[in-house]
Amino acid sequence: MLIFSIACLSVPFFGTAQRFVLPDGQKHQKVRFQLINNLIIIPMEVNGSPLSFILDSGVGKPILFNLTDQDSIQINNVSEITINGLGDGEPIKALSSKNNFFKMGDIESRDQQLFVVLDNDMNFSPSLGIPVHGIIGYDLFRDFVVDINYANKSIKFHDPKLYRHKEKGRYETLPLSIIRRKAYVNGEVFMGDKEKIPVKLLVDSGSSDAIWLFENEEIGIPSKNYDDFLGKGLSGNIFGKRTMVHGIKIGSFVLKDAKAAFPDRSSFGNMKYLGDRNGSMGGEILKRFNIVFDYPNRRMSLRKNSNFSTPFHYNMSGIELQHDGLRYISESIADKRGVVLSEERDSFGTVQLLFENRTRLSLVPEIIVSGIRAGSPAESAGLKEGDVILAVNGKSVHRYKLQEIMQMLNERDGKRIRVRIERYNSDLLFTFVLRNMFKEKP
Repeated sequence: MLIFSIACLSVPFFGTAQRFVLPDGQKHQKVRFQLINNLIIIPMEVNGSPLSFILDSGVGKPILFNLTDQDSIQINNVSEITINGLGDGEPIKALSSKNNFFKMGDIESRDQQLFVVLDNDMNFSPSLGIPVHGIIGYDLFRDFVVDINYANKSIKFHDPKLYRHKEKGRYETLPLSIIRRKAYVNGEVFMGDKEKIPVKLLVDSGSSDAIWLFENEEIGIPSKNYDDFLGKGLSGNIFGKRTMVHGIKIGSFVLKDAKAAFPDRSSFGNMKYLGDRNGSMGGEILKRFNIVFDYPNRRMSLRKNSNFSTPFHYNMSGIELQHDGLRYISESIADKRGVVLSEERDSFGTVQLLFENRTRLSLVPEIIVSGIRAGSPAESAGLKEGDVILAVNGKSVHRYKLQEIMQMLNERDGKRIRVRIERYNSDLLFTFVLRNMFKEKP
């Protein structure tokens, strides 16, 4: 599972009076979202163009990337800037643009600043399986009380002046620290037999991971760990140690045997401010709650949802996947028509050609191995980066979404996986057994 780490972004801030607003008297706007790889994807129009954004509580101003020749987006009042972000690379050049019109349902911002990253490598769409054009965060959290229902995949953006706080019921309210346009919450981490260690965590909905921790005198890396690619930031790749902690406590909620990672400190070389934070809390924890973020009053309210007790996801196969263009496949059919069909999907689409010789030629997304962990079951079996995935356990992958394929490859510890791939125009079959490296041996 690829982990996105878009947070901790550092960009110039010009202090303009831009605001997102609802029409006078309207209490809230409800928006449906897609939850993909623990990330919230919301629709947003920018200067009249419909786009998709990751809702990222760790980012300041909206950022656009992955703009192609097919995208026609007007941006206004442009100047060049430098952006510092997570990753092992150098700061990147970008464009700053003012006076843009953002719209989401009845929510509008008529004088919105945004940044445009022109680096073609900054493209998360292939790994998410749907087109994603940017990230947006603080400006929405600042201007509304943001009520995220992870269970039914909807958000209500409330007018803070008309919102009534959830004082009773199953919600628990915790204080938030808002520092440099980012939210932090205090918690505790259980590390082996040690006492609970207090931690200050960035609330980072732009990371699909569970928890990241920074090694220090009190927080050491558990002995059971392995080196892994943790994600991609705006300044390059992020590597570190993947491990497990005995528990994470946020308020009175305790999550046991939680997935954790220790990013290499070199990934933070471009960041000017980390403060006294001990790490970050990402989407794999956040999705276990329905959450009300109230930045204006510096608090958030949590309630368990149906995801709370879901086991933490581990990449037991060691494979990372992504879309890599389109490919043709042919299938025998009983239909004698000669027509062309286009199938609407929320991924990259399928086009089918039906011929009179009872053959269907379909143009489907091509799924490739984009990365493979050294020493993993898949790597030991002989799979390689660049292999084209054709089928998993006899199921043709073109019939499934990218995240569904990843679930097939990581279903449960001890499961035998058969993967059919194409390599240099030859079909090959590989077999391996999934292994949870942190599971105690009987």
